[in-house]
Formats: sequence, C-alpha cells, structure tokens
Amino acid sequence: MSHRLFFVVGIALCMGAAPIIANSMDEAPAAPQIQTDGTAQADFLFMHEIPHDIRNNEYLLESHRLQEMAQDAYNQVDYDGAYDLAWHAMHYAMLSDVYVAITMAQFRIEWAVATGASAQYPAEFGEAQSWYNASLHARDEEEWEMAIDSANRVVQLLALIYAPLPPVDGSAPLPATYTVRSWIRFGDSFWNIAARPWVYGDPFQWRVLYDANRSKLPDPNNPDLIVPGMIIDIPSIRGEIRQGEWRE
Repeated sequence: MSHRLFFVVGIALCMGAAPIIANSMDEAPAAPQIQTDGTAQADFLFMHEIPHDIRNNEYLLESHRLQEMAQDAYNQVDYDGAYDLAWHAMHYAMLSDVYVAITMAQFRIEWAVATGASAQYPAEFGEAQSWYNASLHARDEEEWEMAIDSANRVVQLLALIYAPLPPVDGSAPLPATYTVRSWIRFGDSFWNIAARPWVYGDPFQWRVLYDANRSKLPDPNNPDLIVPGMIIDIPSIRGEIRQGEWRE
C-alpha cells in the first residue's frame, strides 16, 4: 500500500470513515465510507436547530458530490484521484461549517435588532457584534476554525436574551395552543412557530415547543416531523398569560 494511499485513508478517517484493515499488503483495503456532514457546526448547535436550507447549503452538497467521486475513484484503484477528491471533499465540508456558523450568527444579530432585544441588552449585543465582525475577518483570511469559534460566540452570547413580548391586556391573553398548518403553504415548523410574535418572537426558543409537545409527535425523537392538524401547547416562558387557541 503506497504512502499516498495511507494518506487517503487518513483523510477518510478524519472525516468519519470506519477503520480500514487490509488482509494483506497486496490486497486493496475496503473502501472508506467518507462522511462530510460537518463537525464544527454540530459542536455549537444541534442539527435540528439549523433550518434545512442553511444546513444543506451549496458547500455541503458539493462536499457530498466529491465524496461520492472519491469513493468511486477508490473503488477503481485510482488512489491518487481518490486522495485529491477526498481532500477537496473535506475542504468543502469545512466551508460548509463556516457558512452555517456565520449565517446563524447573522440570523441571531438581525433578530436582536428587529425585535428590539439589542436595545434591551446593549452590553451582550455589543460584544456579540464584535465577535461577528471577528468571524467575518477570520473567514476572509481563511482562518476557518477561528471564524467558526467567533460565530459560535455570537450565538452563545445572544442565546438567553429575549425579545419584548407584544403588549396584551387582561382581555387579550396570548394563545396557549396552536393547530399546525401545512409546511408548503405556511412553513410550519417548531423553528418558524417559535419565531411568531404571539409565540416567543424568537426561533431559537423552538426547543421549548419541542419539549412540551414531544409525546404528540409521530416520532418523538424527530422534531422536524410535525403534521398538519396537530394541536401543540405553547408554554409560558416569562410569566406571560396564555389562554385559548390561536386564531387568525
């Protein structure tokens, strides 16, 4: 087995491939199962906290394409080609991690400004803005890990701040339940529902809804699988009065 092939296997292992054991020095090892789903992004957010269109971005899709090509080259005993393709697949997986981290940080900052939470928590927001700028600078300098770490700090700093709830009087409490509608027409998901002003005004609070309604899901371990017609509970998180069902 060539030195270059060992390096291919090493790259595959770094990307999540299963251990490879050759029966003999003359026999090619089993093909590596390269995984490029992103590692750094999973360190700061559960995968289900990232919207689908951000999670499955163009960099990740290209990484998957190159992964398949590397697998084919390996199967055809083109170890040099497998090496080059595996390296590029790993590179695009890292770009995906950077994209996801910065996009989520940007999403959080824009949310804070739009809801007025930035004015309520100026110290936290100011520090988060500095880390966001640092992440953009690191990305431009191709310092990928620093870009991801800096973007993660933005999300962490702003994770616990709240948007002002809409004013309500005693005759108009916020809704306590909501009937799920079609994803195609209304985009209903825990993430989007939590973002609505009469729920929490904050998509990052989606897990509150998920935890409160887990037992109602067809698959309690899959928060993406909510179905139209399901009535979900909206727990109070800041002492707000909730009563009755939301009606359009």
